[in-house]
Formats: sequence, C-alpha cells, structure tokens
Amino acid sequence: MTAGSRGDVAPFTGLGAGLVRAGYEVTLATHGPFAPLVAGSGVRFAALPGDPRAVMQSLEGRGLHESRSGAGKLLKAAALARDVATEMTPLLVDAARDADVVLAGGAVAPLGYAIAEGLSRPSMGLFLQPLHGTREFPPPMLAGHRSLGPVGNRWSGNAVAAAIDTVFARAARTLAPEFGLPSTRLAAARRARERQRWPVWHGFSERVVPRPRDWRPGLNICGYWWTHDTIRQLPPELEDFLQAGPPPAYVGLGSATAPDPRRTSAHIVAALRAAGLRGVIQRGWAGLDATKEDVAQEDATKKDVAQEGFAGEDVVAEDMITVGDVPHSALFPRTAVVVHHAGAGTTGSALRAGVPCVPVPVQFDAFFWASRLVGLGTAPASVPLRHLTAATLGDALRRATTDPAYRARARHIADQLAREDGVAPVASALERMR
Repeated sequence: MTAGSRGDVAPFTGLGAGLVRAGYEVTLATHGPFAPLVAGSGVRFAALPGDPRAVMQSLEGRGLHESRSGAGKLLKAAALARDVATEMTPLLVDAARDADVVLAGGAVAPLGYAIAEGLSRPSMGLFLQPLHGTREFPPPMLAGHRSLGPVGNRWSGNAVAAAIDTVFARAARTLAPEFGLPSTRLAAARRARERQRWPVWHGFSERVVPRPRDWRPGLNICGYWWTHDTIRQLPPELEDFLQAGPPPAYVGLGSATAPDPRRTSAHIVAALRAAGLRGVIQRGWAGLDATKEDVAQEDATKKDVAQEGFAGEDVVAEDMITVGDVPHSALFPRTAVVVHHAGAGTTGSALRAGVPCVPVPVQFDAFFWASRLVGLGTAPASVPLRHLTAATLGDALRRATTDPAYRARARHIADQLAREDGVAPVASALERMR
C-alpha cells in the first residue's frame, strides 16, 4: 500500500512485478488514477480514493510554492493529506484483510503498520527515502534544510517522523469503532515499531546514499526498484525527432507543478538554445510546453539572456518537441543530459541511464536527491525551480554537456547499479515469513 504522487507509486510497480516473477501474488493498493501503471505486470490493483494530480493543481496544492521553508511546505502538505487518509482507511483495511503480509510504503507506513497489527498480519516497510533520523544528514523531507549538526540532524529527523504520524492520527482513531480493530495511538505504535526493529527496505542504492552508521538493525538498503514500463517503445514522432539530430536534452518536472508554466517553459527553451541543445520537454503535471505558442514567449526572456552573456542566432522550432508520458528507460540513455525535478524515482532512472543531469528540485526530498547527484559528480549544480532562469539553467546545461567528467562519472555509477537487484532482498525477506 502506498499513496502520494506518481513518484510515490511507480517504483512499487517494478517491485511488485519482480515479486510476481518470484511466485507471489501481489496487490498494489493506491490511488485509482494509477491503475494503468500495473498493466501487463501481473500485479493486481486495489483502487483508493483521491487524485493527487488534482490536489497538486488545486489552489491549495499550488499554495505549496508560497512556502519558503521546508517545514512550512511539510505542514501544508500534511493538511492536504489528512482528509484523503481518512477516506483511504476503509479500503486499506479491506485490502489488508485479504492479504497474508502487508507491505507499507513510507507515505502510509504509520497507518499500514497499525492496520497490520490490528489484523495480526506480519508487515514490512518499503521506503523510497531515508525517513529515519540520523546524525549524518538532516531529514530529506525538509526541503533544502541545512545540517544542524549530528544532534540536531537526528532530533529533527525524529520530529519529522512524528509529524508524519499526525497525518494519519484521525484515520487511525477510526480503526477501533468502525472496523473492530484494537484502538491505537500512532506515537505509541511508532515506539513499538522501533523496539521491535520493524523491518524496513529502502528502494535506493547504497552507492547513492550509504547506510547511516547510527541506524538501528532492521533498516536495510536493498537497491532500486525499477518502474515497470507499460510502454516499451517511444512514440513515432519522438523516435523521428531523436534520429533527426544529435542527442537532445530531456527536461521534465514529473509530478511537480510550476507556479507559471508558460514562463518556466520559455526559460527552458531559451536555456536549451543558449547551450546549443535540442530539447525533449515533457508536459508532466507542471504543464510545460515547447509548442510554437509557448516558444513565442521566449521573446520575454531574450533580454535577460543577452544581458547575462548568452548570444546566438535564432533557430527553427524543429529543435524542440513536447511529449507526454514516455518510458524513462527507453529515452534517457539516448539523451545528452537529463533535467529533472529530482524525485526519488526519476533520480534513480537518470543514474541508471548513465547520463549527466541537472536537478531542478521543487520541494520536499527533491533537494536531498539533488544534493546527492551533485555530490556523486553526475550533476554540475542544482538549479531549484524558484531560481530557474535562462541563465542559471543554461550555464548548468553547458557545464554538464561540455565537461566529460560528468558523463564518465554517470556511466561509472550506472555500471554499478546494473549489478544490483533491489527485488531479491525483499523476496528473501518474504520467504522467511512463510
């Protein structure tokens, strides 16, 4: 069970497909709009209420951009999630009743654990981010939060975990009267999880985030769970575009939104052209577009571009293409650079492709992953969305594509990731539960 944006769901389609191949019957319980993601995987689907895209594009969802602090964004996101959590609870209970084991994604881990305990089902956590407090880095969910030192980092990490519990507190109170499950307080349940060393598997690589030395036993990092691709081939028009010239840049913000999509699109087009790159721009939830109508908006940025040292002749619109959802595994290896919102899943896909990247973090854990990419040497710099201009993005693009060290480092890490199997440890853990 999981909840949230597409990035909170897609990796579990790959894990689920791998467990199906290992002989397990798997049901993915998450928001109804994501049902197409399991097509052809052998994974069953249990639809939960809520449309995360509609929430993020609502007035309240767009209000997240107004918060300048990570804590402020987290509090607003928690408020948005509380009602949905209560609506999801009956269906999560139903799904768990039919299960032998409950696997709870990090977004719903407090509620998933409480339901599993109430039904006397064994359970494990499946996390896409390092959510447990550690002395080694600040909590990833506090966007852009600087290190507070060893003690401060661990304390703030534990505080964020407690804050996540509050999202599900109201939903958890319904378990006893409505579903006949034992009454539970999530704070007490969290302490019980830690005492029992509740097993948690993290779907990323230790080559990207080394396991913190102060984590308790039971917190395991097993490697990436690669998304199950329901579409294996690229659309014909995109295939034609790729073959018509040198490798382009990919630009996409995935499940993140943008306060002003047209202006952001114009800056992106100007930056790509200033760096001498063709571009594949994915619409995503931000609504980016490089069509002629939006390319015309580039005129608004030309003055800024010229003032900041970018010059060059105008080029025809055929150097840009706008696309919808396309399989990252088929597209990313054929690009010169990947510009992305630094979500956990897309970060892994970019590393898997072995190409340099430019992270454009928007909120929450994206800043954590962006800093890891810079630290790994696969990205020259992070360009947060609120600071994205033709100049800032163009400079990062030129560095990423002209300095061969970034591509060499990206290929080295991709070779390492290719030797990892993130599904096998989870399958082995399930086998031990038989």
